Amino acid sequence: MKLVDMTVTGYLETVMSDAPAPGGGSVAALSSTQGCALVSMVADLTLAKEKFAEYFEVCEATKAKMQELYKELYAGVDNDTDAFMKVSAAYKMPKDTDELKAARSAAIRAANVGATEVPFHTVELSLEGLRAMKAMAGKFNQNAASDFGVAALSFLTGARGAWLNVKINLPGVKDEALQAKFAKAEDMLKEAEELAAEIYGEVEASL
Repeated sequence: MKLVDMTVTGYLETVMSDAPAPGGGSVAALSSTQGCALVSMVADLTLAKEKFAEYFEVCEATKAKMQELYKELYAGVDNDTDAFMKVSAAYKMPKDTDELKAARSAAIRAANVGATEVPFHTVELSLEGLRAMKAMAGKFNQNAASDFGVAALSFLTGARGAWLNVKINLPGVKDEALQAKFAKAEDMLKEAEELAAEIYGEVEASL
């Protein structure tokens, strides 16, 4: 069963178990997925009231972006666990002959790239979410301000958690071009941290 098809209780108990996956990467993706859901809710609560008509355009655009990001982040919850399982399976491959050793090494290299690519994409998507939020900051139904603030924190948690998963897997990526690409996640995280701090600060000041 996919993680996203579990009940909340079932998912949490699976994370809480001694199984190595799902772990931080899946949790990070889910955190940002919840950020998308919260911003969509805030947009709908704004679009439902004509007195906020001046905000409709930005809310509609932000909601559309959140729905787009939601689909990818939602898939990332299971993609991260799947990527980890491929790494685990690769290390268990036989190495009794030179041919088998070569096949195992190739599988490990490929699996490590996949295990780094998935959280890297989570960082990217989380940053996109915060950028979209910034455009909507202060232009929504203020009764949902706290929800907007929690959404910013959710994206930040997703970005930070995903970066840790990129960093721990990066040594297993032997291709220098891919290493350079994945290392850019640190710069994306810095921008995400700045945006989240700005959005959260604005929300807190408005309460």
